Amino acid sequence: MADPRPDPESEPESVFPREVGLFADSYSEKSRFCFCGHVLSITQNFGSRLGVAARVWDAALSLCNYFESQNVDFRGKKVIELGAGTGIVGILAALQGGDVTITDLPLALEQIQANVQANVPAGGRAQVRALSWGIDQHVFPGDYDLVLGADIVYLEPTFPLLLGTLQHLCGPHGTIYLASKMREEHGTESFFQHLLPQHFQLELAQRDEDVNVNIYRARHRGPRPA
Repeated sequence: MADPRPDPESEPESVFPREVGLFADSYSEKSRFCFCGHVLSITQNFGSRLGVAARVWDAALSLCNYFESQNVDFRGKKVIELGAGTGIVGILAALQGGDVTITDLPLALEQIQANVQANVPAGGRAQVRALSWGIDQHVFPGDYDLVLGADIVYLEPTFPLLLGTLQHLCGPHGTIYLASKMREEHGTESFFQHLLPQHFQLELAQRDEDVNVNIYRARHRGPRPA
């Protein structure tokens, strides 16, 4: 999420024409993705104030692929996604039977809500809420079974805020899945090698060399922090 100008080779194929927005350099693209037998139609609003929240990033696709290949069970699980952007990861979790809360900063919620409405049938268990790490995580419960994040480890000043949020949200027997592009210049490796292991039992679940994305699985080491 460091460079808002995507690599053309990694761009998802658009199957709909661009929809020009209010500004000449603003447009929306709808792309289709297929995971776990679900065809997802995801809108990305480029050139707007959304910035890095606008697009589907490689890490999100890697995480969805991982859930499919490993047959991760979301049925009946209490799930939260952090920094959701387009919401694709949380939407897939909801379609797979999870009771999902999809979160990001307030500016991204309209895009996420539109994608939820376009993909999750009426009655599906997916809600969209604002969450600012380190500020209001305590208004959320601390007993999620699964905490998800795709490409949310890229700004070093936010690392302590993210860590505290993960500690609060993940239940005592919960699991965290974080997929991240391993950007050396943004200290991503330091977060996973030094910060996260201080508080969680961490393992590398999958490495995607083609797009330089790692997927980590983390669980609490012992008793929950007070």
